[in-house]
Amino acid sequence: MSEKKLPPKVAKELTYTEKVWHTVGIVAIVAVLILIARVAFGVLLVALAGCLISVYFHGLGDVIQRKTKWKHRTAMLVSIIGSFIILGFLLWFMGSKIQVQVSELSDTLPQTIHNAKLKLAETPLGRKALEATSGGDSDKLFATASQFFSTTFGVLGNIYIILFLGIFFTASPSLYKDGLILLIPPDGKELTHKIIDRASNSLRGWLKGTMISMVLLAILLPIGLSLMGIPMALVLGLLAAILVIVPNFGSFIAMIPGVLLALTIDTNKAILVALFYIVIQTLVQNIVAPLIQKKMINMPPALTIIGQLVMGVLGGAMGIIMAMPAIVILMILADEMYVKRINPELRD
Repeated sequence: MSEKKLPPKVAKELTYTEKVWHTVGIVAIVAVLILIARVAFGVLLVALAGCLISVYFHGLGDVIQRKTKWKHRTAMLVSIIGSFIILGFLLWFMGSKIQVQVSELSDTLPQTIHNAKLKLAETPLGRKALEATSGGDSDKLFATASQFFSTTFGVLGNIYIILFLGIFFTASPSLYKDGLILLIPPDGKELTHKIIDRASNSLRGWLKGTMISMVLLAILLPIGLSLMGIPMALVLGLLAAILVIVPNFGSFIAMIPGVLLALTIDTNKAILVALFYIVIQTLVQNIVAPLIQKKMINMPPALTIIGQLVMGVLGGAMGIIMAMPAIVILMILADEMYVKRINPELRD
C-alpha cells in the first residue's frame, strides 16, 4: 500500500505590517549586536594591554632567572615588585614636575599655536603655509591636537587597571592559556598552542624594542631640548616616548608641540628642533629598535596604517595604542590558519 503524499505546505505571505515589524526587529538586533561588540572590543583591548604587561613581566623575569639562577617563581616575583619599585621611585622624584609641565602644556597650547601663526606670518614662506592651512579644517585640527595631548596623558591615570590584569596573567598564565585551549576542538589544540607561542615571542620582541626606544627617547630628547632652551623639555620627551607605540604617526605627532614652542622663540630654532627630533627618532626607531625586534614578523607599512585607522575607528585612542600588537596577532592567525594551509610549502 503506497503512502499518500501530502501536498507541500505553502508559506504564509507576510502582511505589510508584519514585514515592517520584522525589519524593525532585525535592525534592532543588529544595532544591539554592534553596541555589544563595541563595548566588548574595548574590553578586549584592555585585556590585550594586560597580556602585554604580562609579557613584559615574564620577559624581565626570564632575564633575572638567567642571570641569578633563581627559581622561576622567585624571578617573577622580583620582576613584578622591582618594576613597581622603579615606577614608584620615578613618580616620587619626577611625578610632580611632570604633572606641572603637562598642565602647563595643555593650558598654553592654544596660545602657543597663536604665537606660532604670528611668527610664521613674518616670512613669505610662512604666510603661504598659513594660507594653505587657514579655514575651519585647521581650527578643527588644532582643537583635535589639544584634545589628543590631554587625552594621551589622561589615559595614564587609569593604567592601574591594566597593571593589575598583567599581574593576574603573570601569576598564573597556564590557568588562562589552558582555559582557552579547552574551548578548542581536539584537532585544533596543537595549532592553538603554536599560535599562542608564536604570538608571545613576536609580542615579546616588539615590546622589548619598543621599551628600549621609549627609554632612549625619554632620556635623549629632554637633554637635547633643554640644551636648546626649549621649555617643558621633560614632558615633551615623555610624550615622544609614549607615542613610540604608535608607528608612523606617533613620531610626527610628538614633534608638533616641541616645534611650536621653538617657533615662538625663533624660526631657526624651530628648524633646529625639528631636525633634532627627526635625527633622534630615526636613529632610535629605525636602527636601534629593529636590531632588538628580531622575532618580530615583517609588517607591510600600508597594512600597518590601514590597521591603525580601523583600530582608531573601533577603539578610539586605546585602539590606536594597541593597533600594532593587535595587527601582529591577526597576521599570525591568518598565517597559521589560512596561508600555510593553502600553501603547503610554507609549513614548518
